[in-house]
Amino acid sequence: MVSLDEAVTARLKRGNKHFEVLVEPEGALAYKRGEDVNLEDILAVETIFEDASRGDRAAESDIVNAFETTDPLKIAAMILKSGELQLTADQRKRMIEEKKRKVIYTISRNAINPQTKAPHPPARIERAMEEAKVHIDPLKSVDQLVNITMKAIRPLIPIRFEEINIAVKIPPEYAPKAYGEISRIGSITKEEWQPDGSWIAVVRIPAGVQTDFYALINHLTKGEAQTKLL
Repeated sequence: MVSLDEAVTARLKRGNKHFEVLVEPEGALAYKRGEDVNLEDILAVETIFEDASRGDRAAESDIVNAFETTDPLKIAAMILKSGELQLTADQRKRMIEEKKRKVIYTISRNAINPQTKAPHPPARIERAMEEAKVHIDPLKSVDQLVNITMKAIRPLIPIRFEEINIAVKIPPEYAPKAYGEISRIGSITKEEWQPDGSWIAVVRIPAGVQTDFYALINHLTKGEAQTKLL
């Protein structure tokens, strides 16, 4: 269940009657897109309202006439699939800011300047978005907004999504711990344990996180690891 403070209204009109449920906005949007979402996790209360803002419940007779059931989960599913989400100005503003942060984070972690092979700082991406007047639609998914943003800012800054391969050699005293940490940040495409207990591997990571990757390797091995960009 989601808290009432975080919930927005989903509304559906059947005949001359309105039916509303209170839902968590991101989960509701994901459900409308057909993603696998547990309705119990995104409903604030399992209640069907006539006017959720006033707390007025819909009459049971109206619910049965409109949906042929009184099961709140089945009714909520129909309202979400066929109805509309009602966002207040504050809710819309918060969702836009959150989506914008996620878009900038995703691009900064996965994209590079192809001329320098270096990642773009988040501030540079944000400035390019402002210059390109990128519109953040709170009802679109982050993936959709990332694609829209990339198309908009490419004429302004050299940028593309790319993955890179880095060869690493970890000394034996650090290898067991380093293995788990490295596997969480990238995909290990090749690996080999050496007779002395050291570990060598090729790790594929998003190009935008290479600075973080090198910092992690240095932290795990106290600067004793060897790395090479392939």
